[in-house]
Amino acid sequence: MTAECQVDFYLLRNAALEVRQFACRLAAMAWERGHRVAMLVESEQAAEELDRLLWDFPPGRFIPHEAGPDGAAAPVWIASAASLKEGDVVINLSPQPVAEPSRFRRLLEIVPQVEAQRRASREKFRYYRDRGFRAEMHEISE
Repeated sequence: MTAECQVDFYLLRNAALEVRQFACRLAAMAWERGHRVAMLVESEQAAEELDRLLWDFPPGRFIPHEAGPDGAAAPVWIASAASLKEGDVVINLSPQPVAEPSRFRRLLEIVPQVEAQRRASREKFRYYRDRGFRAEMHEISE
């Protein structure tokens, strides 16, 4: 059985590319195209850092967003795994794969240059593949 969720892995080839900045870039592009975006984080601290970035990303602009369990109605929602529901696009910034990816139309994973995180990304790739999801790879150099 083939799943309907499109899974995309973005391989950051430039060590200067920062994962959260790139995640904000993906969120901005998806939001500008009319999609609702959930940004999955692993901790309250990660949510606060992402919240600060989104207030002025890109510089001089604002991406409408909200954090926490009540933010699901916002165009961009910073969420934890426990509060994540179904939706349009999810950007996974947590080290764990997204449970039940078929709840989403698109699932975006970012693979940084850091080897430990690359290993975790390989595990995520296998997790999705083993559940019938076909993942596309995109190399990002800037």
